[in-house]
Amino acid sequence: MRIAVIGTGYVGLVAGTCFAESGNDVICVDIDEKKVADLHKAIIPIYEPGLEEMVKHNVKEGRLDFTTDTADAVQKSDVVFIAVGTPPDEDGSADLKYVLAVARDVGKAANGPKILVDKSTVPVGTADKVKAAAQAETSHEMTVVSNPEFLKEGAAIDDFMKPDRVVVGSDTAEARDTMHRLYEPFVHDNPNKIIHMDVKSAELTKYAANAMLATRISFMNEIANICERVGADVTKVRTGIGTDSRIGMPFLYAGCGYGGSCFPKDVQAIIRTARQYDYDFKILQAVEDVNAKQKYRVFENVRDHFDGDLAGRTFAVWGLAFKPRTDDMREAPAIYIINSLLEAGATVRATDPEAIEQATWRLGDHGDKLQFVEHPYDTLPDADALLLLTEWSEFRNPDFELIRERLKSPVIFDGRNIFPKSEMEKMGFAYYPIGSAPTTHARHPAPATTT
Repeated sequence: MRIAVIGTGYVGLVAGTCFAESGNDVICVDIDEKKVADLHKAIIPIYEPGLEEMVKHNVKEGRLDFTTDTADAVQKSDVVFIAVGTPPDEDGSADLKYVLAVARDVGKAANGPKILVDKSTVPVGTADKVKAAAQAETSHEMTVVSNPEFLKEGAAIDDFMKPDRVVVGSDTAEARDTMHRLYEPFVHDNPNKIIHMDVKSAELTKYAANAMLATRISFMNEIANICERVGADVTKVRTGIGTDSRIGMPFLYAGCGYGGSCFPKDVQAIIRTARQYDYDFKILQAVEDVNAKQKYRVFENVRDHFDGDLAGRTFAVWGLAFKPRTDDMREAPAIYIINSLLEAGATVRATDPEAIEQATWRLGDHGDKLQFVEHPYDTLPDADALLLLTEWSEFRNPDFELIRERLKSPVIFDGRNIFPKSEMEKMGFAYYPIGSAPTTHARHPAPATTT
């Protein structure tokens, strides 16, 4: 099949590359000339395990190409995927200006009937707007399909190549059959994984899925906050409820809040959509409020431990990305925690296996007050405490003796509950997890001052 993918961000680049891997001829389009030039050289703008190798292979085989010429890509393709950004407006609604601009460009360039596929996460009713925008520019038939993505950053290649399900919203038999043929190679073991439905149901499915997962996270964080007050342990509570087959374990981890490109934006968007239809989505508003507060939970523990006296202190931070196996820092809890520490007069030394470049521009220049280092142990010398904010595998089994030696005092704030609390207690660390009592309330001397 001949495919154009407009937008080479996270979704577009992964989708285009995987379609090429399954034997299709794919042209990926982006307006950024440098980005396109880099992609021709297999310089990938995002970190996603396995993506670079797959791009190189399919470029070499001639199945994957990159261009800035939208019209040429459209004219060479039968199916056009729209995978541009839908950033939230100030009111939380999805901004569709890029999606609709692409629709108009497709209509202007169309040299025959085209199937336009909304791959971007868009609110209910967007397909109608896309069709109207494209059809206004051409006499050729424009058919619009909703095909939301369900990719997890850090596992996107596996998610696309071996999907749990593929949701296709179409209102014509031709579009349905075309999409089915396109995705069949990915679900050859079980074609029933391709779920066909009407367009509006498909549009709502993506928001509903992310809203449910976000709800589970915020629910567990509320349980964690109760656990801390009553003396319970949230990890044990999670085991107790997660083994119920009706509930299950996934997304029941307590921590310092969710971030990333999907959950925050999609929760806000579905709340906004509900308001447009005169419905007050109280549960999701609570999910949003809980998550916003949870991002400051680690900072509050730090502040309380040091009796509010953070000025002049130094803190080591392990983890900047919102989750492991990605460099994505959009809405990452680390942003809120680090900014709070800096505002309180502290110095921060931070590290992350992939997200330092992202953090540099997202957090801005704070001079010597904010330093980024490559090696985790280089964040520690004379720091007042270590803050663990992202559960990277390389952080799970560190040299605790070396941590103790380099820290000014043995204090760890674990925002992801990855260290065993009983072991922390045995080693004499003041250890603050999420959702259970800390191991000790020992206090430390005020920071040294210079004159």
